[in-house]
Amino acid sequence: MPPTATAAPVATPRKDPGSLRRAAPALALYAATRLAGMVCMAAWAWWIGKHPRTLLGFSWDGMWYTGIARYGYGVGFPVAGGPHQTFSDLAFFPLLPGLVRAVATITPLGAVSAGLLVAWVAAGVAAWGIYAIGELLYGRRVATLLVVLWGVLPHAIVQSMVYTEPLMTALAAWSLYALLTHRWLWAGALALLAGVSRPSGVAVPAAVCVCAAVELWRGGRAGRRRWRVWTAAAVAPLGWLGYVAWVGVQRGGPLGYFKVQEEWGSHFDFGIGALRYVRHLLIGQDLLAAYMVPVIVAAALVCLALLVLDRPPLALLVYTLALTVIALGGDGYFPSKPRFLLPAFPLLLPAALAMARARRRTVLVTVGALAGLSWCYGTYLLTVAPIPM
Repeated sequence: MPPTATAAPVATPRKDPGSLRRAAPALALYAATRLAGMVCMAAWAWWIGKHPRTLLGFSWDGMWYTGIARYGYGVGFPVAGGPHQTFSDLAFFPLLPGLVRAVATITPLGAVSAGLLVAWVAAGVAAWGIYAIGELLYGRRVATLLVVLWGVLPHAIVQSMVYTEPLMTALAAWSLYALLTHRWLWAGALALLAGVSRPSGVAVPAAVCVCAAVELWRGGRAGRRRWRVWTAAAVAPLGWLGYVAWVGVQRGGPLGYFKVQEEWGSHFDFGIGALRYVRHLLIGQDLLAAYMVPVIVAAALVCLALLVLDRPPLALLVYTLALTVIALGGDGYFPSKPRFLLPAFPLLLPAALAMARARRRTVLVTVGALAGLSWCYGTYLLTVAPIPM
């Protein structure tokens, strides 16, 4: 009998849920959903005279990551309305462009194609990690549904673009899986890498450090293993702190990175900017994408409340809460909020648990509707909507 939405996580199965063979059917479904979404986007792009590869690999933030991969840091673009001010590429964390540069160096691929390869592989690894967590906690059916739901989110097209969300999700999922299975050194190392993937990657070290503190407070496991817990907690935040410190050196002050973010219009304001944006939508007019954003954010908050009520493992709870606060509490470009929430895959657990109890026909209709929305909306965002994602 499938677990209910309020059931506690099941015991760890005897077979390794991290096995690629066990995850293969779910990954095949995920790949099919993403391929269908890209085919839909490509067909419309060709119809209107745009190149799908350029849209996926060289749109918005993709231009910046590709530029860093090609030329390194130090390339800026003028700000509209200010000839003496530029946007700094120091706002972009280095792991993705570093991987793109490495792939472009050892293969005949150019930077754009190398970026797409890195993003697609990262998305597959992320789906695998999401499946492993789902099966570890709730079984194969819930795990498969969790992966499929992540692949049909409204902004799932980003999982196929040269953006950092697929890479961060992959590192976060496997770091959390390592925490859940008490592989402390792996958890710390992957959290370190997540910290240099994107600004919100700090949510992964936060989960590692909180779980390590609780483990040590409770007495941990065997005394000889306590050094692993200490090491994980010490190593996890080094990636994020290291990059922030390096930017501070480049900008001549310890708060240099945060000044760079302010130049981009991003700072933490406890969600006041988000409320202003919603007020603007209520009293004015805007694009379809602008109205979709608060709907998606509201759905995410409902999912967060349901997740908290389900009492998930501490690692998932801390990670999801930290990521949600960072994504929604910052004053920046509000239409990007759904993209910022893409790595928060535990938010989908309540829906996956509910669907695991439903009839097969209900599941198929629901997934089909979500997939159609994802493919059409992703195509609209990338080929029609004149706003960054």
